[in-house]
Amino acid sequence: MAIYLEADRIFLPDKPIPHMIMLKKLFLCSFFIAISPSVLAQASERKTLKGKITAYTPSLDGIYVLNLSSRKETVTKEGGYFSIMAKEGDSIMFSSIQFRGKTVVVDLGDFEKELLFVKLETMVNQLDEVMVVQYKSINAYDLGIIPKPAKVYTPAERKLRTATGLDPKVGLNSSLTIDPLFNMLSGRTAMLKKELEAERKEKWMSQLEDMFDEDYYTQKLKIPSDHVRGFLYYAVENERFVKILSSKNKAMTTFLLGEIAKKYIQTITDEK
Repeated sequence: MAIYLEADRIFLPDKPIPHMIMLKKLFLCSFFIAISPSVLAQASERKTLKGKITAYTPSLDGIYVLNLSSRKETVTKEGGYFSIMAKEGDSIMFSSIQFRGKTVVVDLGDFEKELLFVKLETMVNQLDEVMVVQYKSINAYDLGIIPKPAKVYTPAERKLRTATGLDPKVGLNSSLTIDPLFNMLSGRTAMLKKELEAERKEKWMSQLEDMFDEDYYTQKLKIPSDHVRGFLYYAVENERFVKILSSKNKAMTTFLLGEIAKKYIQTITDEK
């Protein structure tokens, strides 16, 4: 490029200098590269999404709301209202015993609404044909022909009832005789209570074994094959999980089992 000097003045050509144009382009590229991560980060940040469940039933509280993308959860309050952290593209699942499960993919427009309304369908078991072969309300006991039938106890419940004189299904409301008092003082009652607790845990573990095969634990949940039995015992010690398991809500059971599996894997890793 030619620069012309005349006395104390400098003359530059009228046309842009090629390497100056290149520098300007490089500067603009660097600027956008620098701000892009922050812009993308802001776009991907989760915000509070507020919504309400609608259905043909007055009871709308206690419905599980699960963000399958972030693995966070909450439950609806009275009236079906809920709030959960989410972002565009997140999948939100709604699950309850009395409703059919539903999954909603979050859209940007959902955040602009005052409330995101989600309609759920009531779970109805429709029968093609009903044949009444026995009236349960009309039987020998209800008619007073025979006395009230005896309760059915498991082996552990039967032992505890014999040792304490109490009904394990009811609670500690019965009076104690001398033998049960001796058993309580000698520690036999405490031992039988532990046996009853172990029996109940075995029942929950059997239910999990029927619900999921071993490949699910080893391949999906990444539990080592020699630790599957220990994981099942670890899971049924979680009172919240047992409550969900007893409700036979497989969607919620699957979700919580995945969370418990992460903690269990971390536990056995720390022990090594």
